[in-house]
Amino acid sequence: MAVTVSLVALFGLVLFFLLRSNSLGYGSAFVAVMFGFYLASTGASEPVNELTAAVVHALGKI
Repeated sequence: MAVTVSLVALFGLVLFFLLRSNSLGYGSAFVAVMFGFYLASTGASEPVNELTAAVVHALGKI
């Protein structure tokens, strides 16, 4: 759970700075957020969570 919250905060921060630097428009940001929202409610959410946990676990051993 802590990893998920941390990644959400990280992605939110990256999205915020992309919007501030005009590298990403508000329409694109909305699409990115909605994609993530709908992806989380599909069957793909479990493999994405497992992959993220594996990467974080692997980085923790470095």
